[in-house]
Amino acid sequence: MLLCNEAGWECSDNMTTASVQEQRKVIFGSSLGTAFEWYDFFVFGTLAAILGPLFYSKELGETGAFLAGLATYGAGLVLRPFGSLIFGRMGDVVGRKTTFMITMTLMGISTAGVGLLPTYETAGILAPILLVILRCLQGLALGGEYGGAATYVAEHALPGRRGYATGWIQICASLGFFLSLIVVLACQAIMGEAAFKSWGWRIPFLISVALFGVSLYIRSRLNESPVFAALKASGKLSAAPVRDSFANWGNMKYVLLSLFGAVAGVGIVWYTGQFYALIFLQKSLKVDFATAYIMMSVALALAIPFYVVFGALSDKIGRKRLMMLSFILASASYIPLFQALTHFANPALEQAMSHAPVSMQSNECSVRLFSGPVSDCDKVKEFLNAAGVAHSLQTSSQAGVTTSIGGATINGFDTKAIKAALEQAGYPAKADAAAINKPMVVLILFVLVFYVCMAYGPIAAYLVELFPTRIRYSSISLPYHIGTGYFGGFMLYFATLIATTTGDIYSGLYYPIGIALMSLLIGGWLLPETKDWDISR
Repeated sequence: MLLCNEAGWECSDNMTTASVQEQRKVIFGSSLGTAFEWYDFFVFGTLAAILGPLFYSKELGETGAFLAGLATYGAGLVLRPFGSLIFGRMGDVVGRKTTFMITMTLMGISTAGVGLLPTYETAGILAPILLVILRCLQGLALGGEYGGAATYVAEHALPGRRGYATGWIQICASLGFFLSLIVVLACQAIMGEAAFKSWGWRIPFLISVALFGVSLYIRSRLNESPVFAALKASGKLSAAPVRDSFANWGNMKYVLLSLFGAVAGVGIVWYTGQFYALIFLQKSLKVDFATAYIMMSVALALAIPFYVVFGALSDKIGRKRLMMLSFILASASYIPLFQALTHFANPALEQAMSHAPVSMQSNECSVRLFSGPVSDCDKVKEFLNAAGVAHSLQTSSQAGVTTSIGGATINGFDTKAIKAALEQAGYPAKADAAAINKPMVVLILFVLVFYVCMAYGPIAAYLVELFPTRIRYSSISLPYHIGTGYFGGFMLYFATLIATTTGDIYSGLYYPIGIALMSLLIGGWLLPETKDWDISR
């Protein structure tokens, strides 16, 4: 039988077999419930390329609708810090278990609601309004989930095993992402691409009802955190945890340092290595939907165990060291790794970009976020971005736009001429499935997710150790959801915007590189190591 101290849990000499089993359920119940909540949140991002055109006007154009879909995904991110304040306070006053039961219920209802929404074609402007509302409710719910689950598990764990124990919670985000990929792939394979894009996209959202029921049942059978219960029994709970967390400079200092020196970098590495890599394969490299999802799913399956490995390793060598190393590796290798993705996923595109670069000359181009192209220059850029063709833009004194593709020159916006020139220059309409070096693509994706595990594995234990019990839930939740939600989550939008504006498919990577370097400098210089700190304080 597994002993309690071997599992990493607090135990006593008179502990019974039943109580050992109860404690072993904590890590399973907390992790499973959190994974289901992340599934609910990420299934929207997984389907962003499909949902954008369904819920927004065709007048935006393909790129505009896709950006609008990413912005809607971002709406949930905006509300996450507010959810952290609401539910963080509740968790520090009422209890950890009760609070994340409430957040789970809110997430389950709002996710299922997305699957029942009318599209823009049916309901017009009401469709995106309802979508944004439900997405915001998802963000509120998730804002209260992570801090509760991480705190709950860590407060059961032995001092020398907190990284290992919370490493299982860290698996949950990628596991939820993995589940969303598998469900979407299965639905599309069963019903076909056309039916899936028409109505089948609703099924992954409606499945959340079943996931909600399972996770709610499991969590209802768990007990309250012993550290919180002891604090409550002593009468030392904070009456105003939000004020005590953020109006006290001694604590607020660590909130800010953990945000800019750790969590922002962790969030940026997480989204770049998983979501953005998947979007890059589909939108920039034109790898078909199923192939991209399968390769990412394999990479995730191979890498996910390393969350626990790095969590456990952080118990030995420290949390900070691993996080800073991941920031160094990410900032140094992102551009070469994404260039390697191009080489192995779409070699014909790489060759065409090298031998027949595309350039535009105009004085009419403008950055348009949520409206369709107006000038001929805007229309050419929209066309090239939709085709996944990298291009440069030089300012010209002449009116109109001139596009050079290899040795061909096209004046104005002439789609037939541009298509013919691209085809002549060797630009593929989509990635050749036979030419994709799938093992190498999976290896590169694995490396990207490996960086995620290195950064994300230790962060839960680190944040729990950084803050005192009476205000821990509140203090953890806000920096985590600003760092991962704002810096990390909006990475998808800003990186895509940068790439489509500049025409350079790799230029969007300068955003995550910059954030990773910021966290490296601040965290490496100012953050303390916490692995030996007492969390019962």
